[in-house]
Amino acid sequence: MKKKWFAIPYIVWMIVFTIVPLILICCYAFTDTVDGTIQFSLENIKEAFNKNNMELIWKSLKMAGICTIVCLIIAYPIAMILASKDFKDKTILLFLFVIPMWMNFLLRTYAWRYILEDVTWLNNILAVFGIGPVTLLFTDFAVILGMVYNFLPFMILPVYTVLSKINPRVIEAAQDLGANKVNVFRKVIFPLSLPGVISGIVMVFMPAVSTFVVSKLLGGGKYYLIGNIIENYFIESINGWHKGAAISLVLLVIILISMFVLNRYDKDHEGGTLM
Repeated sequence: MKKKWFAIPYIVWMIVFTIVPLILICCYAFTDTVDGTIQFSLENIKEAFNKNNMELIWKSLKMAGICTIVCLIIAYPIAMILASKDFKDKTILLFLFVIPMWMNFLLRTYAWRYILEDVTWLNNILAVFGIGPVTLLFTDFAVILGMVYNFLPFMILPVYTVLSKINPRVIEAAQDLGANKVNVFRKVIFPLSLPGVISGIVMVFMPAVSTFVVSKLLGGGKYYLIGNIIENYFIESINGWHKGAAISLVLLVIILISMFVLNRYDKDHEGGTLM
């Protein structure tokens, strides 16, 4: 019985910082302020599905998807190197990946803004080959780069954690049965690492699809994602809170559906692997 008391701080934290905000979002989404009085309304939900918002939601999903794929492509080989028993300096390399997370998110994004703003050296090189000049700042490339840089550790760590826990004897058994390196990876390592991959995808996709700082700083204020529209509604006026909450609720449902599909795929894959 005494052990249950240790869960109380966690329960209080969840209620105050998760349940209560969700209730407030739902209350604002399904109400509207008319002549100073709050009334039930579905207009904000209907407006959340207008053409402009749906285009921005699709654009945000696409950018977040690209960011997630790029993070996975970069993170998986790094995680395999870190998890390798032959790699001795994994602590130092892990520290190098984690240390940027100790800095403020806004500061890290500002740093990339100044890096991408001054690309004179790149244009000088391209000029030799008769190419350019190129502009990197305020482009899709800049926004995706900022996302990947900020969210890459969230992909590396869960994949590395799962890979490091794979029993080496399983791999040795596959090799003894005649499997080459490609088959060992395809039929043993990657299926066993899927829980870490799924966790990494969720941890990257969720903040990427709702980000507004990266698109605001590296997009120059003219590059809008759905997170920027929600931010603008909330800082606009009290009435804007209802519209912002409605779009936030729609985005939340989309994210939850995505998580459900990923988890369902993970369970189905595990079942197929066991068969």
